[in-house]
Amino acid sequence: MLVLSCESSTLRVIVVDDHELTRLTLKLAFSRQENIQVVGLASNGQEAIELVERTHPDVIVLDLQMPIMDGWSASRHIKAIAPDTQIVAYSSVEDVKFQDPKEVGSLDAVCKKDVPTTELIELVRQLGKKTANHSVSN
Repeated sequence: MLVLSCESSTLRVIVVDDHELTRLTLKLAFSRQENIQVVGLASNGQEAIELVERTHPDVIVLDLQMPIMDGWSASRHIKAIAPDTQIVAYSSVEDVKFQDPKEVGSLDAVCKKDVPTTELIELVRQLGKKTANHSVSN
């Protein structure tokens, strides 16, 4: 018999963006969703790594261009310490690095900032299901 607690079905999300308005808006959008909990906000890649170590999120919505440490560098560090954590690159920039598979390797999905919020939420839910599958199989 398989029993799941309510806690295990709640998707734990971190939002990382150097723009405060973006962080707070995404937090609000996610917090209004059933079974999604924002467990942290960060303004740069270094803060994101520290949050991952403390909160063990399922999904990270990660801006790519930030001060102190960009999203590209942060994603590689995060995958090294939390390989099952799913990372969504959330960027408004047309970036040529998306064409290079070596650069995209530490990212699980890419979402442009101009998509409707509902699409980002659905993408986060889909990635969260992958995280849940990793946890069950481990």
